[in-house]
Amino acid sequence: MIRAAAVLAAALVCAGAALAASRPTLNVFAAASLTEVFPQIDKRPHYQFAGSDQLEFQIQQGAPADVFAAASPKYPDELYAAGQCSKPVVFATNTVVLIVPRANPAHIRTIADLGRDGVRLVIGAKGVPIGDYTRKMLAALGLSGVLANVVSEETDVKLVVAKVAFGEADAGFVYRTDVEPVGNKVLRIPLPAAAAPTVRYEACVPGTTKHPREAAAFVRSLAGKAARARLRAAGFGLP
Repeated sequence: MIRAAAVLAAALVCAGAALAASRPTLNVFAAASLTEVFPQIDKRPHYQFAGSDQLEFQIQQGAPADVFAAASPKYPDELYAAGQCSKPVVFATNTVVLIVPRANPAHIRTIADLGRDGVRLVIGAKGVPIGDYTRKMLAALGLSGVLANVVSEETDVKLVVAKVAFGEADAGFVYRTDVEPVGNKVLRIPLPAAAAPTVRYEACVPGTTKHPREAAAFVRSLAGKAARARLRAAGFGLP
């Protein structure tokens, strides 16, 4: 009986290993602001993190993406309208915040201080979600003039974070969830809550996938209890 039990256990281990080996490794194209949390949700896929607009362009050009997770509904919705991905689903939310280097050499206390002479502001480029959200918020506050102090426009939000964290800029607009990973290097400046746009993350399965069933399962998992707990712990809001 002991020998039989050992044989059965070995067979189960082999079966489990065979099943794991048969699972495809998904290519997940995801917004840069998901860099820390997605591997916590599922470490098995191969992740490519970048600006959502860049990732959409790559998918349009036929890049072999199995899942597309964007920091703005705009890009998955465009792919869906063109018949290039499944119907997008919202799986998380975020908010835009203003950060400065911890030493705060420009002595910025409010968003209005960004308009002072000599302030070096870094933002996302046009078309990049964080850049579009930033411009929309400044326009709503009547502060579009502070854009005259922009010294750099970055292709994804993590580059904005890096410029501020390393003192290459006096301030930058990023997502709330980007603050904790560099919390010892930056300070967060309060923004008018009414003007801060709600950032919605959408995911879909591009038509380029060779693993539609597994890709769809990944997208569904983002609404699962475990994924939502990880997202919430990382500072994301939940739809």
